[in-house]
Amino acid sequence: EVLMGEAMHALGIPTTRALAAVATGQPVQRERVLPGAILTRVAASHLRVGTFEFFAARQDTAQLQRLADHAIERHDPQWAGAPDRALRLLDGVIERQAALVAAWMGVGFIHGVMNTDNMTISGETIDYGPCAFLEHYDPAAVFSSIDRHGRYAFGRQPGIAQWNLARLASALLPLIDADADRATELATAAVQGFAPRFEAHWRRVLHTKLGCVGTDAELHALADEYLALLQAHRVDFTLAFRGLADAALGNDAPLTALFGDAAGALAPWLQRWHRRCAAEPASPADRATALRRTNPIHIPRHHLVEAALSAAEEHNDLQPFNTLLQVLKQPNVGSEAHAAFAQPAPTEATACYKTFCGT
Repeated sequence: EVLMGEAMHALGIPTTRALAAVATGQPVQRERVLPGAILTRVAASHLRVGTFEFFAARQDTAQLQRLADHAIERHDPQWAGAPDRALRLLDGVIERQAALVAAWMGVGFIHGVMNTDNMTISGETIDYGPCAFLEHYDPAAVFSSIDRHGRYAFGRQPGIAQWNLARLASALLPLIDADADRATELATAAVQGFAPRFEAHWRRVLHTKLGCVGTDAELHALADEYLALLQAHRVDFTLAFRGLADAALGNDAPLTALFGDAAGALAPWLQRWHRRCAAEPASPADRATALRRTNPIHIPRHHLVEAALSAAEEHNDLQPFNTLLQVLKQPNVGSEAHAAFAQPAPTEATACYKTFCGT
């Protein structure tokens, strides 16, 4: 949780953060016996969708109203006391979650267990349990040991977010309008607004990662086709976007090398991308700088995280953890000294990698 939370914070993604991790000295039986510890995390608040479901399930409207008013005062104070504040709260959470999930996907993050108790009202990432980052691009990627049917797969995260928000809307119905039909109509319209909001955020994320500006169909197609190429040829998601910075300066070699024997499949797309860049006002140097600022070179890769955790657990050696943590705090800064941290996990490690809930 410390590694993932600090990495996400450095990547500019809203997140809870670990304040302390304290060993209890007691063993914990999970998939195997592990050393027990208590994690203390900090956040704008710890309110979840599940917090609202708790009172709604008990039909405790008075407490539900108190909870909603507290959440509004903390996260949407501009609507405190407004007659339609419950609907405004729902709208605010929808917007924050649409932006958050788009930001997750822009760095290849898979939460792994997106239940309603793991979705915050504040729009911060919480509960880094069976989470992981993509290596090669795959919308169906799942690393969570408990997600046997791909419910929380990388590409399904927007749909699951909307499902969770529908549960929040359902919980808030008594506060939205005294007329049940009217409340349902208003809440349904709000939740249906998630998809276009997410799409707008996701498009902005993708276009920025390509170093291009605009909202036109050509740019949409360019982004979609690049993702399709990465998927078809199992190309590393992080390095594929990072490689565009060198390409912006006229050096396509690092990017084409990622495609190996499939470099020919990339060539037509790369020509179109160069033409698009040439038609925009930014200079190659400015575009390369922007691309490096947007596209990280360091993420918490599977093998690096596992090596750090194993050293700490098995040998009481925190040096690998501390070194990795410092690298992850500067995700966009590449250096020769840290070149090994930018390399993809070995294929055999990614193929069988599983993550576990640590609660």
